[in-house]
Amino acid sequence: MRSKNLVHSFTCAIEGVLYALKTQRNMKVHFLLGLLVLVFGSILDVNRLELLVLLITVGLVISAEMINTAIEEVVNLVTREYHPLAKIAKNVAAGAVLVTSLISVCVAYVIFIERLLFIQPALLRQSITKPYLTLMALLAVIVITIAAKAWAGWSNFFQGGMPSGHAAIAFSVATAIFFSVEGFVVLLGLLLAFLVAQSRLEAKFHSRWEVVVGALLGILVTVFFFQMKG
Repeated sequence: MRSKNLVHSFTCAIEGVLYALKTQRNMKVHFLLGLLVLVFGSILDVNRLELLVLLITVGLVISAEMINTAIEEVVNLVTREYHPLAKIAKNVAAGAVLVTSLISVCVAYVIFIERLLFIQPALLRQSITKPYLTLMALLAVIVITIAAKAWAGWSNFFQGGMPSGHAAIAFSVATAIFFSVEGFVVLLGLLLAFLVAQSRLEAKFHSRWEVVVGALLGILVTVFFFQMKG
């Protein structure tokens, strides 16, 4: 069925991601390992080019696993009985995941091996940069928000549901600004976060409680990540 609009398209795409996460063990493993790689990248102070390589590699592995899942489901839709061509389709799709996974291991080895061999524990906290902490906090807030709405059975991840994702992201950014800069910019970030939360209430997309929980989620998760800096 053709998507009705952009928001509907994003909702369908997120449902696809969540389906793969819920039903595929390997998808859960790849997703968790991807998050850990990005966290290690921030801790070990990789440069921008290395971070981009890691992001692309993690994205390729997860995308390959999702394509593999899609191919398996299509084959199962056509036939549940053994067929040589069905076996080939599933094996080739699984092979694509294996190839991308092996390449990702090689990429991680090249980027991390020297840092791990000559790591100095006393300098770990100083190596964690604020931009990376902000990125990790935002990713965590988004993942937790989507997971909470999926667990509650909410189908539209962009409008309504517990908690408010807009409020969570807005207050996460405001909290990151608080830890990163000083002066008037902090008040401006907080004001913008309150305006975002207020807009969700006025549009009647969320209740007051949903907005409050979203704001607290954004603040607490971001504070947790910035405590890594010490």
